[in-house]
Amino acid sequence: MELDKTTYYDLSIFNREEEYSLFHKLDFTTTTGGKDYLRHLYSNPLKDIASIEERQKVLQFILQQEDSWPADIISNGTIVVMENYLEAQIEPISNPDGIGLMVSALLTKTIFSPDYSFIKFSFAQLLNLLKGFRKLETNFNTDQTPKILKQLLDRAHHLLYQKEFNDIIVADEAGPVSFVQILRYDHYIRKRQRKNISELLDIYRRLDAYYAMAKAVRHFKLQFPVFEDSPNPFVELNNLYHIILPKPVSYDITMKQQSHFLFLTGANMAGKTTFIKAVGVAVFLAHIGMGVPAANMKLSFFNGIFSNISVQDNIFKGESYFYNEVQRIKNTIIKINDNKKWLVLIDEMFKGTNVEDAKNCSLAVVNGLLKSTNCLFILSTHLYEIAEELQNAQNIRFKYFESQVIDDNLYFTYQLKDGVAKEKIGYLILKREKVLDLLNEIR
Repeated sequence: MELDKTTYYDLSIFNREEEYSLFHKLDFTTTTGGKDYLRHLYSNPLKDIASIEERQKVLQFILQQEDSWPADIISNGTIVVMENYLEAQIEPISNPDGIGLMVSALLTKTIFSPDYSFIKFSFAQLLNLLKGFRKLETNFNTDQTPKILKQLLDRAHHLLYQKEFNDIIVADEAGPVSFVQILRYDHYIRKRQRKNISELLDIYRRLDAYYAMAKAVRHFKLQFPVFEDSPNPFVELNNLYHIILPKPVSYDITMKQQSHFLFLTGANMAGKTTFIKAVGVAVFLAHIGMGVPAANMKLSFFNGIFSNISVQDNIFKGESYFYNEVQRIKNTIIKINDNKKWLVLIDEMFKGTNVEDAKNCSLAVVNGLLKSTNCLFILSTHLYEIAEELQNAQNIRFKYFESQVIDDNLYFTYQLKDGVAKEKIGYLILKREKVLDLLNEIR
């Protein structure tokens, strides 16, 4: 699946203020490197159903025995210390064996005491790394382990069972490791095992990212979607909600070839944009192998999501808001004209021009997009009037978000209903917010 940078930001998957992003909300990594790899996974949605289902199996497998994960043994501190240890400009003792060992060890411990303290502390973290990986090996590397996870753990197994690493584990199990033994092992580790430790660290970063995805699924009670290898795009969602909202309202939505265009109306603040983003986020999460915020979901594979939600002008280039709206629509049409399956999300087209012009432009775009049979479209608009001219169009469904005016007070139910909205409440909002009163006070 493909998303461009604009779509990532439109859906708040990533955000310039990271704390407001979907990525931040679902990030349960415990290491800095794990977070970087998780960002990589989010930035590269999967390319086919088989890959998606394989990742789902990985997350489900981790969830089955999540309590056995060595998060209490391998921490971000473990990874950072080991990175520093591998880069340390400290010369190991020169005589790791024989009669010179004790002399070299004593000299390092006494004369180069800070160096020894660093080596001793790093040695403790190395033990944590080795013990943590062996716990992973014991609990997660089985004949039932999904392929992606098994490849990582098989490689870790090969790296773990080096002679030097086995000797360290045996020595630690026998009792407190002496300073002589620590410095002796330090010599062999940094002379012979740098690359192997570095690779183990990289493997754990990847494992940490998968573990974080599984934790997010459990924490937010996400449900794994079911993909069907359909020649035509479709989405079926029950009790879909937007995961970023603290108290979301849920929706049921079905889109398929016979109803591939959803025409959405409703007042400002009624829930249109939230709904559009919720659908986009669910489809995105499904394509990175995650669970989705819905009771259940079925869908086809999509080649991409393309959004027109937060268009901006560019004063530095002298480009107006309307010009950039047109360019985004143009790029949308070019992008989806490849006979692949796309989910196209459009929120309030042509806000940068007058009403009559916006109506004409919107009608031209909608009628053109309706010709596409390989994409699903969700479009929201304030231009209710154009719905009348689309009533006879095939494959279009009209939905609206309900709002009510009672005693000049505005109420939103956030319910999605069949039909076209009728309320025009802009003037009411001006009145409710005392803007009209303030205008009357101008002297």
